[in-house]
Amino acid sequence: MIHKKLTLLLLIFTFFSCKKEVKDKNQKLQVVTTTSMITDMVKNIGGDLIEVEGLMGSGVDPHLYKASEGDVSKLVNADVIFYNGLHLEGKLVEVFEKMKHQDINTIAIGESLDKNTLIGSDYFASNYDPHIWFSVENWKIITTFVTHKLTEIDPKNAEAFKANGKAYLAKLNELETTLKNTIATLPKEKRILVTAHDAFSYFGKAYNFNVVGLQGLSTATEAGVQDVQKLANFIIEKEVKAIFVESSVPKRTIEALQAAVKSKNHEVTIGGTLFSDALGNAGTKEGTYIGMFEYNVNTIINALKY
Repeated sequence: MIHKKLTLLLLIFTFFSCKKEVKDKNQKLQVVTTTSMITDMVKNIGGDLIEVEGLMGSGVDPHLYKASEGDVSKLVNADVIFYNGLHLEGKLVEVFEKMKHQDINTIAIGESLDKNTLIGSDYFASNYDPHIWFSVENWKIITTFVTHKLTEIDPKNAEAFKANGKAYLAKLNELETTLKNTIATLPKEKRILVTAHDAFSYFGKAYNFNVVGLQGLSTATEAGVQDVQKLANFIIEKEVKAIFVESSVPKRTIEALQAAVKSKNHEVTIGGTLFSDALGNAGTKEGTYIGMFEYNVNTIINALKY
């Protein structure tokens, strides 16, 4: 099957070895990205000067993503590939590492961050939590990093990339101010965020939330009965008012948690759906990184406040 790692690698390198460098100097830079968050950032920096192909759309879980045959063509024709790294794209990690060793321009944006600022993880091979986009400070550092990489790869458009990057950084600064003002309306003792999997640790660290995920850091792990019962007891003890579904994770785990709380003669509401590992639909406010973050925070605060 095309989804098997070895088959995918063979296809990529077969296509790549046959690829001829006949690129016109005036042709736009061909960029491939993995997650929708990275796609949105790169589009903001590159604007109309580049062509961006995102592998993962709305609602796609990068932990479990398997490259399709159509992805092979995108990858081999790319001038540069931006991916998260830190083993977020579990099924694609080996592919990107081997491509890099073949001098194919693959760039892990997570490598731009100081390892001392990352949150540790026993689950991921990198030993770090890969959900780095839930810190706006991280995203600003990565924006600067990606801007620099694009100027190196396509120097004729360097000034435009720098201007676009600066404009996007200004928007991220404005976003952070907005988020802090909104979160300040929620008392600290109510800042307990319970979700399907533990994607929000960087958010919790930045805004003083106690974050608990039912499935742990990766959706590849399954929550057992004991996990559900333990978290149900925690919700009752802490008087948590609402728990949250995630757009890229089946809602059955959170519904099971809600039922477990009810079986103990307590009630907890489902406060809404949060965007965790993917943005919303293209063309919507939630289909952008900034819009997604504002939506998530508003949903969390409105559900926990009263």
